[in-house]
Amino acid sequence: MQARTYLRASLFAALVVISLKLLAWKVTGSVGFLSDAMESIVNVAAAAFALFIVRIAEAPPDADHPFGHTKAEYFSSGAEGLLIGVAAALILVEAGQRLTQPQPISAVPLGAAISALATAINLGVALWMLRGAKRLRSIVIEADARHLMTDVWTSVGVIIGVLLVPVTGWLWLDPVIGIIVALHILREAFSLVKRSVDGLMDKSMTDADLAELQTVLDRFRSKDMRFDHVRTRVAGTRRFVSMHLHMPGQWSLQRAANCRYSVEKALIDAHPGMAVTIEMLTAGQESLQEENEQAHSGREQDDCTPNPPHRAPE
Repeated sequence: MQARTYLRASLFAALVVISLKLLAWKVTGSVGFLSDAMESIVNVAAAAFALFIVRIAEAPPDADHPFGHTKAEYFSSGAEGLLIGVAAALILVEAGQRLTQPQPISAVPLGAAISALATAINLGVALWMLRGAKRLRSIVIEADARHLMTDVWTSVGVIIGVLLVPVTGWLWLDPVIGIIVALHILREAFSLVKRSVDGLMDKSMTDADLAELQTVLDRFRSKDMRFDHVRTRVAGTRRFVSMHLHMPGQWSLQRAANCRYSVEKALIDAHPGMAVTIEMLTAGQESLQEENEQAHSGREQDDCTPNPPHRAPE
């Protein structure tokens, strides 16, 4: 199943859910239900934007983008985080106004039942999408699913708050619950934006993936073969790894190429779809880039003799 299938389902569910939540607000007049509906409006916009971004991310590599377009997914994740933050701010404003000017609400059981139905739809779609995001390793699907989960928590908090209002007679309870849930949404928004920034800055693979990668390399390490300068990065659903493979200089080119092929195949088998770049070097050789880095760091200097003073021409 492709990412676009999940996002189309998310968009359809968002349209159904927002209709139900607006109905719950209409029959009760609750600011909690209104705030909940406002976040669902953001869900519709976020799902539509994510669907658009995935079309770009799935485009094959071309002359201008030889590594593909998968980083476009991080723009969607960041945008969703910002949209969630805007929704939380709007909830805080509305709840603050209702807190200073409490108003009665009506038809609470009916409104709560309608909102509970919408929440159940969101929860089912979110859990389904989270499983798909893990399988496809898609940050777009994960971001949209987490967005739906924040909506679930919002709805649960709002339903509890609204149900308690007629029981306790505390009109201020409705907006207070809205404020608490809005702060939770802001935390989720910050998390999504942070992940988006990390992705755009070529973040390394996760610790679990790195441990699995090292396990593969350990199968090939010996007195004749060693690996160093292993570097990884993640771009959307794609994984990239580069490394140096050191072998005895007397080996034939064919033998060295066969070893490199075996290592590359084992890595790709462990991480399907991962792009692997292996530079072959002799046992005591380092790359020019490493030599330059060492020279610039000063670690290769034998002493600290200063340069002779510069004299201006007479």
